[in-house]
Amino acid sequence: MADPPFLTRRQASMNGNLDLLLDIHFTGGVFLDARFSAPWCITAQVGPEDCAPFTPQPRHIIAYHLVTKGRMRLALSNDEPISVETGQLVVIPKNDVHTIGSDLTLSPTDVTNLIEPGDNGGIAQIVHGGGGDWTHLLCGFLGNDQPGNALFALLPSVLKLDVTDVATSAWIESSFRFGALTLSGQSSESHRVLARLSELLFMDAVTRYISATQPRQLAWRASQRDPIIGRALGLIHGRIAEDWTTERLAREVGLSRSAFADRFSRLIKVPPMAYLASVRLEKASVKLRESAVPIPRIASAIGYESEAAFSRAFRRVYGVPPGTWRKQAGT
Repeated sequence: MADPPFLTRRQASMNGNLDLLLDIHFTGGVFLDARFSAPWCITAQVGPEDCAPFTPQPRHIIAYHLVTKGRMRLALSNDEPISVETGQLVVIPKNDVHTIGSDLTLSPTDVTNLIEPGDNGGIAQIVHGGGGDWTHLLCGFLGNDQPGNALFALLPSVLKLDVTDVATSAWIESSFRFGALTLSGQSSESHRVLARLSELLFMDAVTRYISATQPRQLAWRASQRDPIIGRALGLIHGRIAEDWTTERLAREVGLSRSAFADRFSRLIKVPPMAYLASVRLEKASVKLRESAVPIPRIASAIGYESEAAFSRAFRRVYGVPPGTWRKQAGT
């Protein structure tokens, strides 16, 4: 299958950010056609049984849901809920347990109790809910055998891509619909088409995210070239709230302070603590824009001991205090 026009290898090469991502070999597929009527609320996580029809269980699983009709809310245990609308793809890079529904205050139902075999050997199905407005999801996964790849440590817990923003959105949606309708044990081509499309959409979502800030681009590339710095980046992104110092990070990766600081600064172009501060404040800006979490909780969650210290750091970078920035962002 040729790459869709919105993400060709030539474009990837020109972009530069996808060069290393293209080297990761993904398997996967769409394994569930789910239709929910409001009110509804479920918990979900991709399991070995979901991967089995497509591939031996991969060491690393990326879960995703494409909303083809309606809307839903999604939440991970430690994060505020996000809204996902028609035409949006939501990706869970670390395959965390997540809750989705029309109303997340309801007691969630375990999705494994709802799944029914598909008709004529097709993909599994769910029809569930209280009889109100309908939401239609196509659920799938991508897998690879590189769980230690630092790329995944650099990604947030959830990525959202608005397919309608892509120039070929009609082609994307029709491909998903066609594939879902024709999936069966005898239709390996449909599995392949949907798996490839899912991979390309994931690449697009990752590229948009990585390209948002220059330090993040440099970190991604450096993590692939240098496993020691990649490990340090994984520690920073995976344990953002810890009381990191340059000395402590150096010990964790087995270098002296001076050797680590020099190596990190040479590859990332900023010192370790400057990079840590930028990541923390970037995460805070997203929380401020996309949630109503109180500012003291945001400060604590990203590693600041006090709201005052967080506010000073935020103002230095963004020019205004966190509360003002939140109002300007419309939250």
